[in-house]
Amino acid sequence: MRRTVDYYLAPQSPWAYLGHQRLARLLQATNTDVRVMPMDLGGKVFPISGGLPLGQRAPQRQAYRLVELKRFSEWVKIPLVLKPTYFPVAGDDASRLIIAVDLHHGAAKAMAITGAIMSAVWAQERNIADEKVLAQLLQEQGLDAACLEQAYSQAAQERYEAYTQAAIDAGVFGAPSYVLDGELFWGQDRLDFLERALHARA
Repeated sequence: MRRTVDYYLAPQSPWAYLGHQRLARLLQATNTDVRVMPMDLGGKVFPISGGLPLGQRAPQRQAYRLVELKRFSEWVKIPLVLKPTYFPVAGDDASRLIIAVDLHHGAAKAMAITGAIMSAVWAQERNIADEKVLAQLLQEQGLDAACLEQAYSQAAQERYEAYTQAAIDAGVFGAPSYVLDGELFWGQDRLDFLERALHARA
């Protein structure tokens, strides 16, 4: 029986960005399905899980975050602008676009647009809260332009809310988080543990 990883993410998260392609390769190598599940991290998950938006964190934490981002980007050889022009940035519209692509094209294309959105923030310094940028990203990925309109639909909003609630119910408190058979793995630096779990349950 094929296994499925629930992939909880915030499209503006640098940590999700750093782990995204590695997750995609892992899923392919282990013949594992994925549910791409954008969530409202700052608006709904953080308030009940003790998380704080970046600007409200202690200076020491903010400074060390930059150190770790640089370390990890160099280690995994993924380009990352430490202080991109458009960050912090709202991720709601991008999240709903990912959902719309999933509904229209399926999980593989949802993974593709997710990666493109994250790269737009952290490598290309583009504004993912700008509808024109989202339209460009769809075009660059060869996806149906109608997905942008669908991103503003009630169906996309309801799915976004459902994924956020599912994240809360699963005990998720940060992005990225991966859930396999009810077991939570938080952070791109836990992908090794996820890989071990996938191999152990093969």
